Amino acid sequence: MTRRYDAVVVGAGFGGMGAAIELKRLGLHDLLILEREDDLGGTWHVNRYPGLAVDIPSSTYSYSFEPNPHWSRLFAPGEELKRYAEHVAVKYGLKPLMRFGVTVTGARWQGEHWEVSAGGEIVTARYLVTATGFLSMPRKPDIAGIDSFRGEVVHTAAWEPCDLTGKRIAVIGTGATAVQLIPELAREASALTVFQRTPIWVSPKPDLPIPPAVRKVFARLPLVQRAVRWLGSSVLELMMISGVVRYKQLRVANRLAELWCRAHLRRQVRDPALRDKLTPDYSFGCRRPTFSNDYFRTFTRPHVHLETSTIDRVDETGIVTADGRTEVDVLVLATGFDLWDTNFPAFEVIGRDGEDLGAWWRQNRFQAYEGVTVPGFPNYLSLNSPYSYSGLSYFTTIECQMTHMRRLFTAMRSRGASTFEITRRANDEFLDRMRTKVKQNTVFSLGQCATARSYYFNQHGEATLLRPTSTASAHRAAASFPVSHYDFSPSPSLCISTTRGAP
Repeated sequence: MTRRYDAVVVGAGFGGMGAAIELKRLGLHDLLILEREDDLGGTWHVNRYPGLAVDIPSSTYSYSFEPNPHWSRLFAPGEELKRYAEHVAVKYGLKPLMRFGVTVTGARWQGEHWEVSAGGEIVTARYLVTATGFLSMPRKPDIAGIDSFRGEVVHTAAWEPCDLTGKRIAVIGTGATAVQLIPELAREASALTVFQRTPIWVSPKPDLPIPPAVRKVFARLPLVQRAVRWLGSSVLELMMISGVVRYKQLRVANRLAELWCRAHLRRQVRDPALRDKLTPDYSFGCRRPTFSNDYFRTFTRPHVHLETSTIDRVDETGIVTADGRTEVDVLVLATGFDLWDTNFPAFEVIGRDGEDLGAWWRQNRFQAYEGVTVPGFPNYLSLNSPYSYSGLSYFTTIECQMTHMRRLFTAMRSRGASTFEITRRANDEFLDRMRTKVKQNTVFSLGQCATARSYYFNQHGEATLLRPTSTASAHRAAASFPVSHYDFSPSPSLCISTTRGAP
């Protein structure tokens, strides 16, 4: 007989690990965590490009229940996030539950359990959790001739160590990843050309090393680090609320953020023509802003060129624009990820009555109740869902969803049930409430976002990624949503295992 798990979690990044930790706390120990990569960590395993670092203070980018006193800097480098992920997996007993190098291609609800197609086999589970991440499908630009280029082509999400000294490098893209990468490439390249379609809002980065003495205090007095975390989270929340969520009421704060970024650019770039090219023409917050102390300054170096002409094509040895041609040895694609076409969901999910989740989302708007559950898909938790991302730290979102899971499973068990499904009425009311808030208050509807080309917007032009409320509101909702919004039912033929298992 096919083994049945309590739950299958797809994704071994911080989202999937957080879900698994919560499921174990709830008494579900027979778990299987499937990961397509060869190790855990999600984006912090896949991304290895030079300059990789967290772009918000490290103290806020971690589980609140598992603080890390050992960050070396205020904005920790990527390898430290990877080590932190390893630490969490070991401490909470998650590694024995993980299978690596397994690609999930589909999942189907079979009346009382999920059948998951993974790595050429079928695994079954009472519950299915998808934690495949928002930024997990690298996007290759649709540029004529790009496959004919005879030099080296590398996407930032598939970076391999290589010697770039003296090379002529071209970078396509100027998002948050490129902001970290470009200054590093400029130190090695003989010539660096950056092809920019959309400039980005960049503010100074208050990045400082954390002295060993301070780290010792954090380790011995966790309350001190919690206070630092609270302070950092409060600053990020203020930025999010004033810049994005409450744009209607706090336009002046949004304008001050723009002026702060413009002043930073003016200090680092004296050439008005170059400065004009690097200045966004969309409102602050329409696209994810970032921090850097050396991004703007890099463009003032003699061997670095900013190209804003549209790319016409790529040929065997270079890039052709309307203004000329650039010879290139290495082509770096900092073109981000495909959220809305190949993600949401990342693989086929078939629910009750043969409903296809991807098709349903595209036909009926992208939606999920409290960013977690979807009507017609019983016992399914979609962590990276529309309206789920709350605040500027991904861990805010993760812990809100963990809280939602705790309340949901506790209510289900108190009723002697083992199957849950959000009602369509509750889901529709939540969707209407979120859409109204986006339309009436946020920068996405009231600001100038037409030229931002932001991944916050789906292919229908709707900003359905971020939850348009404060973090405090999101936490309250996760802890107190009406359990009557769910339908619960027993499934006596398949009881939840209470024994610990391993894949």
